[in-house]
Amino acid sequence: MAELLLELFSEEIPARMQTRAAEDLVRLVGEGLKSAGLKFDTIQSFATPRRLTVVVDGLPARSPDVREEKRGPRVGAPEAAVQGFLKSAGLKSLDQAEIRPDKKGDFYVATIERSGRATSQVVAEIVPEIVRSFPWPKSMRWGSGRLRWVRPLHSILCIFGGKVVPFEIDGIRSGKETRGHRFMAPKPFSVRSFDDYVQKLRKAYVLLDAHERQAIILKCAQKLAAKERLVLIEDMALLAENAGLTEWPVVLMGSFDESFLDVPGEVLATAMKAHQKCFSLRKREQLANRFIMVANLEAKDRGRAIVAGNQRVIAARLADAKFFFDHDRKVLLEERVPKLREIVFHEKLGSQYERVQRVRVLAREIAKLVRADPDLAERAAILAKADLVSDMVGEFPELQGVMGRYYALDQEEYPEVANAIGAHYKPVGPSDDVPRDPVAIAVALADKLDMLTGFWAIDEKPTGSKDPYALRRAALGVIRIVLENDLRLPLNDVTRAALQKQKWRQLTTHGSADAQASLPAFFADRLKVHLREQGARHDLVDAVFALGGDDLLMIERRVEALGRFLDTEDGEHLLTGTKRAINILRIEEKKDACSYDQPPDPKLLKQSEEQALAKVVDEVERAAASAVAKEDFEAAMAAMAKLRAPVDAFFDHVTVNTDDPALRENRLRLLNRIRSTTLTVADFSKIEG
Repeated sequence: MAELLLELFSEEIPARMQTRAAEDLVRLVGEGLKSAGLKFDTIQSFATPRRLTVVVDGLPARSPDVREEKRGPRVGAPEAAVQGFLKSAGLKSLDQAEIRPDKKGDFYVATIERSGRATSQVVAEIVPEIVRSFPWPKSMRWGSGRLRWVRPLHSILCIFGGKVVPFEIDGIRSGKETRGHRFMAPKPFSVRSFDDYVQKLRKAYVLLDAHERQAIILKCAQKLAAKERLVLIEDMALLAENAGLTEWPVVLMGSFDESFLDVPGEVLATAMKAHQKCFSLRKREQLANRFIMVANLEAKDRGRAIVAGNQRVIAARLADAKFFFDHDRKVLLEERVPKLREIVFHEKLGSQYERVQRVRVLAREIAKLVRADPDLAERAAILAKADLVSDMVGEFPELQGVMGRYYALDQEEYPEVANAIGAHYKPVGPSDDVPRDPVAIAVALADKLDMLTGFWAIDEKPTGSKDPYALRRAALGVIRIVLENDLRLPLNDVTRAALQKQKWRQLTTHGSADAQASLPAFFADRLKVHLREQGARHDLVDAVFALGGDDLLMIERRVEALGRFLDTEDGEHLLTGTKRAINILRIEEKKDACSYDQPPDPKLLKQSEEQALAKVVDEVERAAASAVAKEDFEAAMAAMAKLRAPVDAFFDHVTVNTDDPALRENRLRLLNRIRSTTLTVADFSKIEG
């Protein structure tokens, strides 16, 4: 067994493309080797700004010999079918095939034998093809060559078992040499193996593993911050980007004038991140006038010139931000609202101004359901999008909502209104907080429901993996807001109200009806996903959803109670008995072409076990229904537990499919009572086990 090492060395690869490129390289190399019959133990990939590397361990020296049989057409088949078979099997004539009898006739069969090939030969074939067809999001050509790569490709290192695998791609010959850091170790050097490669790269100021680079940046940044009694504002995306911009990360600290601290901290942090990829620092709860930068070399002056250069650039950027902030505050948010007519939300759904008019009415209606002040909710909805036409948000779109809140506070709007403006986009991701204030909740729900019903009504639903308008995220946002705030929200009624607001665009009756029918199902699917991510079993979610309902909070609580019940011995045994009853009923109802949903006749309950079961079923159904009506799902499950013993006794001592037709029918009706009683809390037929 031997090791394959492949490095594709180029000009700087954009940081945002490196992770995907490393994954694609592993996949393509792995698939190429496997398709040639080559098995291996492990395969890993790495990316730095100037190289993509893959190492495969445990490869054999040769691919195995292959012997397989290929079945062809029937004897006497048309000539075209015969010729196609000969071509695909690599045969010159039918004399090279044999005829084998089959129950459907005689067929031609070809025995194909292929000798194994040297692994190096296989690699020399698959690598050029991978490079030429590599799925970069964007690629380029350079010079007079025809090869397309993300940036000009300079060299290819390819070693198998310590020896170079020879091939050429657009004039670039494979070899055993690579280069280190662009400035600190630019001379080429040769390597023998992956371990040798990693060690020599490190000596040449290149850390191959992106995770190691991230860890160094984070540790050094935290250490520098602690030395100044500051706290690093961690940003994992920014950390990964800096690791993708450096092969030898060196962490430095800079500062800016304290006068800029009059500008909101989010603005300063965003400006430094967007323009210079710098981390922000805070002192207690306030942003500090310091920042962390990551250089890609160890400078002789210990980075003083690098820090000074970054400080000059950041000072200019923060000055721009301060100008935008001061200028924006001179215009009232309310005066900006009419300008939203100039921003198209969607060609079929109108402008942002038209959208605001829908959201404000809907926010007022939702406010009554979430105990918010309707006037404040409407006011917040009117102003929520106004910062979209501000200079600051024009420069930094990611600050929409955030700036609206600051401007509202500066203009002495009610705090509830300002906070709702800032929170109405939330949650924007799984780790983001949800709005907590009732006014913010009302506006956030109205905003998301307007988006969902609008795109549903114009038939722009998510399809497969495509969701260009982030509608799945919007639905999940609604679900999280409802569940994490313990809200009792009649989702179908609210959705219907939101859909009514869309009719100003003269949407078709069919589109409106389809949206009303399919949107609740979409919410149901998103809730299933959310509950499963929280640890709930998918089958329990399906079992509760089968009963219908649109109260998300109650659905969640019922799933939780059902899960706890089924973890008990009573729950486990009752599930077994109930599923047995359901299966018997399903078989017999199909065979008899009828249902047994009538009540059992007490006079035909002959055995004590069926008499006891009939009595308990009635008692349990009443108790469970009463508990469910009171939303006491624990009590409902406790009532269900009383079914366990009589159900077990019934199946132990009573024959359902007896020879007496009347007794058989009555006992099937009794089984249906088990099924209908358990449906009080869930559809047990959908529960696994």
